Amino acid sequence: MKYRTKMTVLLFAALVSLLLGIGIGSVFVAPGDILSILSNRLFDTPLSESLPAGYPAMVLNMRLPRVILAFFTGAALAMSGTVTQSILQNPLASPFGLGISSGAGLGAAIVIIFGLTAAGLGTLILPGVSLGFALATVFFVVLISSRLDSGMSNVTIILVGTVFSLFCNAVMNLLAASSPAYGERVQLWLLGSFSMKEWNAVCVLALAAVLGLVFFLFYARELDVMTFGEESAQAMGVDLLKLKRVLLAAVAALTGAAVAFVGIIGFVDLIAPHIVRRWFGAAHRKVLPASALFGGTFLVLCDLAARTLIPAREIPIGAITALLGAPFFLYIFFAGRKKH
Repeated sequence: MKYRTKMTVLLFAALVSLLLGIGIGSVFVAPGDILSILSNRLFDTPLSESLPAGYPAMVLNMRLPRVILAFFTGAALAMSGTVTQSILQNPLASPFGLGISSGAGLGAAIVIIFGLTAAGLGTLILPGVSLGFALATVFFVVLISSRLDSGMSNVTIILVGTVFSLFCNAVMNLLAASSPAYGERVQLWLLGSFSMKEWNAVCVLALAAVLGLVFFLFYARELDVMTFGEESAQAMGVDLLKLKRVLLAAVAALTGAAVAFVGIIGFVDLIAPHIVRRWFGAAHRKVLPASALFGGTFLVLCDLAARTLIPAREIPIGAITALLGAPFFLYIFFAGRKKH
């Protein structure tokens, strides 16, 4: 199957998942009605007279921003996971394991528990602090890794990142336990949610995902070279230390932007790259756009399951992705051991 055909299939699946995510809920909205509402908003075409009066507001103000936010979150996490695995040459590597998600979560916990505010930022204070902590975590991981190992080997980066992740999680648990009034809110945030999100979050994350894709595609050739090993990359003239710093900072920014708005959602950055590489090969100019589409589609469907599996209740999105991702993690781990 040709690349264009595969991308067409992925794009069609993404569109179907978006329509399902918008249409299915406590009240079902038919695809035709969704398209009619969107056409009315974009092109000022008349709405069908049979369309209930409350549907346009429900679709445009509640379901549409939620579904689009889920799509771009999945796209951002999938691309970040793809790049992280290529940098570290480890099929089990992910931004979550490097402490990026935990660092962002610690920033959010501090804002929630201590009630931090800033003039002019409003609701953006929490995602802003979370993003800052995500970047700071990568900075310290890179700094300590370079001090422990001048060559910044992949094993060193992974180990230091794991230590930072455990440390941030421990501090978050201490903060939550010391403030019972806010502990539940912190725990809910750490499990991830797309509910009650506004269009400003959608716009910021959409911009971050698009810029992230463009940035990573610029380094597609270097990422291809790195998959052959560090020695081969150095022989081809790649400055590994500089490249690792730049790409890890970009991964932290993209992952931090996603986590900052919706909370910690694990395993998307692990599942998407593996499935996409099996279908599209190893070339990053193909894998990165495909990972974005697949990750977005996957997370929209996971969010749909979180909203509908239990009537009148919503399961945290992080629980859904963990239920699917944990067995997948074990499969990758044992499959890798069999090959060796």
